[in-house]
Amino acid sequence: MSLPLLRAPESWPTWCVGAIAMLLLAGLDLVGAVAAKEWSRSGDAVPLAGGVAAFLVLFWVYASSLQYAELAVVTLGWVVVLQVGLLVLDHVRYGVRLPLGSWVAVTVILIAQAYLLLAPTGTSEGG
Repeated sequence: MSLPLLRAPESWPTWCVGAIAMLLLAGLDLVGAVAAKEWSRSGDAVPLAGGVAAFLVLFWVYASSLQYAELAVVTLGWVVVLQVGLLVLDHVRYGVRLPLGSWVAVTVILIAQAYLLLAPTGTSEGG
């Protein structure tokens, strides 16, 4: 049995599909992370099952998104959104307080990730 890949309407621009995929991936990963945290705190099987389901759907969305966007673009966008989401979640839900220096470091890392993704690359054509 084969599960079909998700398909976006042909009228949607590729960049839009890629952006939606990145947000979906980050959201699913965030749900899985919260489920893991809750399972580690309670030992209850419900968050465990929810986390497993979230990560199975995440894998399906990830595979489907690669029809429309480059692997590096989708992955890096997903990770950047996830990083910010996890920091905000830790602050809001779990009361984690990060000093200003940590937020500055996060900003520098996000800028560096964007540079790695968006910077022009040299070509090795012509010897």
